Amino acid sequence: MTTTDVSDRPSTTSSSVADLGLLILRISVAASMIQAGAIKATDMGTTIEFMESGGWRMSTFAAYLITSTELAGGLGLLIGFLTPLAACGIVAAMIDAWAANVSGAAVWADPFNVPFLVAFAAATLLFTGAGVYSVDARVFGRARWPGAVSITLFVVAVAAAVSTWVFLNGTNPFHLTEQSG
Repeated sequence: MTTTDVSDRPSTTSSSVADLGLLILRISVAASMIQAGAIKATDMGTTIEFMESGGWRMSTFAAYLITSTELAGGLGLLIGFLTPLAACGIVAAMIDAWAANVSGAAVWADPFNVPFLVAFAAATLLFTGAGVYSVDARVFGRARWPGAVSITLFVVAVAAAVSTWVFLNGTNPFHLTEQSG
C-alpha cells in the first residue's frame, strides 16, 4: 500500500494565489499591448511613417500587421482566450519592437526597455497558461496548455519575429557600436 505525502499535493490556497498572479500578469501585458495597438490604430499615418523611417519595406503592411497583433494579442490575454496563441503573437511583435529600439545603437545600450520586458512576460504566459480566471479554463477546461503546444508556439514566435524582421526590415539589428545615420 502506498501513501501520498500531503506536502506533495498543491494546496488550494497556493494554487489560487498563483492563478491570481497569472491574472495580474495577463492584465498588465494586455493593457500594455492594447494601449500600444490603439495608439497606432488611431494614427495609422504616423505609424506608417515611423515604419518607413525605420527602414521597413512594405511599411503599410508592417504597420497594420503590428497594430492588429498588438490589439488581438492584448485582447486575447485580457480575457485569457487562446492564451498561448495570443502570447505567441505578442512575443513575436515585441522581439521586433525591441530590435527596432536597439537597431541604431550598440545592442547593450538600452536592452531592458518595455518591449524586451513585455516579450518575456508574454513568454511566461505562453508557458504557464492563463490560469483558472480565464476563458481558456472556463470554456476549454484548460488553465494551462500542454508543454508541446507552448514550446511549438514559442519557436513559431521567434521564427515569426526573425522572418518579419529579415523580410520587412532587412537589416541586422545587433551592433557592437552605435550606427551612424
